[in-house]
Amino acid sequence: MAVSHLSPEEEELIAAIREIATERVAPRAAEIDRTGEFPWDMKELLAQQDIYAMPFPVEYGGLGSTKLAVVRAIEELSRCCATTGLLLAVQQLGAMPILLAGSEEQKRKYLPPLARGEWLAAFGLTEAGSGSDAAAMRTVAVRKGDRYILNGSKRFITNGGLAQVNTVFALTDPRAGTHGISAFIVERDFPGFAVGRIEDKMGIKGSQTAELIFNDCEVPVENLIGREGDGFRIAMRTLDRTRPGIGAQAVGIAQGALDLAVSYSKQRVQFGRPIAENQGIQFMLADMATKVEAARLLVYNVAEMIDRGEERFTMYSSMAKMFASDIAMQVTSDAIQILGGYGYMKEYPAERMLRDAKITQIYEGTNQIQRLVIARELLARASA
Repeated sequence: MAVSHLSPEEEELIAAIREIATERVAPRAAEIDRTGEFPWDMKELLAQQDIYAMPFPVEYGGLGSTKLAVVRAIEELSRCCATTGLLLAVQQLGAMPILLAGSEEQKRKYLPPLARGEWLAAFGLTEAGSGSDAAAMRTVAVRKGDRYILNGSKRFITNGGLAQVNTVFALTDPRAGTHGISAFIVERDFPGFAVGRIEDKMGIKGSQTAELIFNDCEVPVENLIGREGDGFRIAMRTLDRTRPGIGAQAVGIAQGALDLAVSYSKQRVQFGRPIAENQGIQFMLADMATKVEAARLLVYNVAEMIDRGEERFTMYSSMAKMFASDIAMQVTSDAIQILGGYGYMKEYPAERMLRDAKITQIYEGTNQIQRLVIARELLARASA
């Protein structure tokens, strides 16, 4: 097990989450994937067990858990069901702009019901023509009296249409590029807010991904997060702190695939002996295990950097997300190979794990973008 500096109390919490994941989440994973329906029972489970409360400060009804404990919780849930692990990860993502830059009034209004799991959160940055290039967004917010009027749309939004609390980014000064982006809290029942298409996805099929539409959507001035023009900085600070959660999701998926491959190789008999006795299989398992552990260390390391209050962790956040997600794709593919024909069939979870792993290379910043972030940080440090 990777080095992890949790308190005894948090170690007990993670052990409890591991047990919950094994006994209650794992039996639901295949059905969630098959139906593609949002797992309301898993949402209620996370709420009842105070798992949703982990990323939130105690003063707002949360547990005040460390970042390390949160990523470990996401990992344990994702080991059994990537969709369920994402429930915790996206709750943190959608709430993070409020945690980082929200007013005291905003925090007291929105964070307690999110911590209790009564409300869901979503993060609205991506648009149909604006993914990695946030400056290309077209959603506009114009202030009129005590309201901002939003027009535009967001695409590929996790929890879209289900979230009561949507942190949405829009241009308040279209001429200023990224400096003209502002952040808003948009409630689901605000006038002019609607849900568009629901996406039919390759993986994480129980997680609802939707288009958000703003047609003269009225947002109270007090729902501006920070100041006008702060939006891009808030979004980047948010993603720096939530990408380790996607790395943890990837580690969990990879660990689940490794566990499956080890178990199957000990049971599958060919030529009169378990295939686990074949050196070729042993080498594959050894490589898979080493990659998973390396990815886990990167994720835990950046989580602890954040917990220590270190400021320059952006590069390590990108490294953790990039490496862990690449490893998840490699390990799930190798698991399918070890299972052979059975690995290709839906009877076994290996093919689901591979489909779920793919998105971790894409969302919260593609791995190509992560490589750019890492390289720019390296070059900036060399220049300094």
